[in-house]
Amino acid sequence: MKHILITGGAGFIGSHLADHLLAQGHTVTVIDDLSTGSIENIDGCRQNPNFYYHINTIMNEPLMAELVDRADEIYHLAASVGVRLIVEKPVETIETNIRGTEILLELAARKRKRTLIASTSEIYGKSSKVPFTEDSDLVFGSTTRPRWGYACSKAIDEFLALAYHREQKLPVTIVRLFNTVGPRQTGEYGMVIPRFVRQALAGEPITVYGDGSQSRAFGYVGDIVGALAALMDEPRAVGDVFNVGNDHEITIRQLAELIIQRAGSKSAINLVPFEKAYDENFEDLARRVPDLRKIKSLIGYEPKLGIQEIVDRVIVYFREKGGA
Repeated sequence: MKHILITGGAGFIGSHLADHLLAQGHTVTVIDDLSTGSIENIDGCRQNPNFYYHINTIMNEPLMAELVDRADEIYHLAASVGVRLIVEKPVETIETNIRGTEILLELAARKRKRTLIASTSEIYGKSSKVPFTEDSDLVFGSTTRPRWGYACSKAIDEFLALAYHREQKLPVTIVRLFNTVGPRQTGEYGMVIPRFVRQALAGEPITVYGDGSQSRAFGYVGDIVGALAALMDEPRAVGDVFNVGNDHEITIRQLAELIIQRAGSKSAINLVPFEKAYDENFEDLARRVPDLRKIKSLIGYEPKLGIQEIVDRVIVYFREKGGA
C-alpha cells in the first residue's frame, strides 16, 4: 500500500478522493487551509488510523517539503474554486493557483514523485468547438474580464507541469475536471446544483443566471475520483492530459426544472442577468462538454450516474444535513 498526499484534501473533491483511497487500504495525508474546504468533509476520515491531516497552506514550503518527501504519490487539488470566488478575489485566485502549483511541482520533481495535477474545463475558455478535446485550441477573453484570469492561471499550471515532465522527468498527469457535483459540495461560491437544491428545499425562487439556455454536463464526484485513482495507476497516463467528467448535456433551466420536480418543490424560476449576479465584465459560455474518448480508451472510463441520480443524492444530502 502507498502513502498518498492530497493537497486541498478537505475540499469537496479532495475529501471524496481521500475516502476512496483509504477504502483501498492506502495511507492518506491531506493538507488544506480550509478557505473553501471544511473540516466536516473529513470527519469520517479522521476515524481511520491511516489518515493524517494538516490545516495549513501549500505556500508553507518547509511543511510541503516534508509532506512531499514522505509521499509515494501526490494529488494536487488545492486551488481557488467557484466562479464567485474567482470574480471577487482575483489576486488570491491567480497567486494560489500559480505559486502553489509551482511549489508543489518543484518539490515533487526533486524526488520524481508520481503526481496528478487537477486542472479545469475553464481552460478551454470561449472555444465553440464542442465537445472539447484535449488538443483543442484555448480561446481566452480579454484581461479586463476577471474570469479569464482563472483559466490563464490553470493553463500556466499545465504548461509548468508538462515542462517539469520534459526537463526533469517528473511523472505527472494532468486532468481537466468538468462540472463535478455530489454530496458535500457547497453553493457558496457559485456551484449551481447545491445552490438550486438549497433554494428548492427552502421553497425559495430558483435563481437562474442569464436566460438558462446555457448547457453543462455534470459528473458525479464518485465517478470522478475513481477515474483519478485509475489514471494515477496507469503508467501510460504519465506526461499527458485528460478530460474527466460526464458528456451528457442539460441546460441550466432544464436543471432547475428537474430539481424542482425531484425535490417536490413549489419554487418558481427567477431569471437574473449575469451583470446583476456578478458584474458588467462577466462572460459566460453557451456550452461546456468534454470529449471523453481519450480517457475511455486508456482506462475504460464510463460515467455511471446520470443527472437525475446525481440530483437525488444531493437532495438527500441536503435534507439529512439541514433537516429540510
